[in-house]
Amino acid sequence: MNRFLFLTIDGLSKGAIFAAFALALVLIHRATRIVNFSQGAMAVASAYVAYSVTGATGNYWIGLVAAVVSGLLIGALIERGVMRFVSHTAPLNAVIVALGVVLVIQAILGFIYSNEYLPADAPFSTIPFVVGGLPIISPFDIFVFCLIGAVVVFLTLLFTRTAVGLRLRASAFAPEVSRLLGVNVARMRTLGWALAAAVGALAAMLVIPTELGLNPGAMDLVFVSAFTAAVVGGLDSPSGAVIGGLGVGLLLSYVAGYSPYGDVSQIAIIVMLLLVLLIKPSGLFSGVTARRV
Repeated sequence: MNRFLFLTIDGLSKGAIFAAFALALVLIHRATRIVNFSQGAMAVASAYVAYSVTGATGNYWIGLVAAVVSGLLIGALIERGVMRFVSHTAPLNAVIVALGVVLVIQAILGFIYSNEYLPADAPFSTIPFVVGGLPIISPFDIFVFCLIGAVVVFLTLLFTRTAVGLRLRASAFAPEVSRLLGVNVARMRTLGWALAAAVGALAAMLVIPTELGLNPGAMDLVFVSAFTAAVVGGLDSPSGAVIGGLGVGLLLSYVAGYSPYGDVSQIAIIVMLLLVLLIKPSGLFSGVTARRV
């Protein structure tokens, strides 16, 4: 029972980060109808900016703000400089270009910082509190839960309670009608990419300190887990992304903790993704899709 409780809390902590990253994927998909396979590389680029700023100032919090701001700028730059010119007549076009963006970003980061792992410290201790001889939750886990909760609330209010959120959704689902109503669709798409990149940067800042360190490919496996979470929840459902992220985190934790065959958690993620795609490709928490004739 003690082991189960520890694995549950650890899984929820990781799942919260996957949920934030999945939210970034959902944001771009809702704003542009594109699955951004370069999200992980963009997040790592922002984490490197934070690494440089933190090293220059000695202040983690300034580095965290720099990561979020650089995420906004990187997202806007890639949308305006690259993705805007991609034809959306075939979904594969955007996928291929996004994978090309990954290669370019990772090559630039490797050239500037090398491909070796760099230390990435957490702002709070990652050693869990011990209650009754059982490690429960660490100060860093509490920080993760609070920060991700604030992001979820902010995005929920943005999309449901503001005119900007309404314009973002309208630009994605009915761009021609939105233009006729005076909405600057191009600007809304840029904003969607910027917001998604900022959320992805925040997720990278939370997950990298718990891994081996900072590396150009540090978010590759995280992207796989977050993409699975987004697909499980539904690429149009922010709440589904959160639930999917928590579910993926729990699955990874339980499989790693109980599997007699070693760490096969990544295989479990792939199996989970395949099952959802076979049973309900639109996601378990997606809405009803209108039939097209």
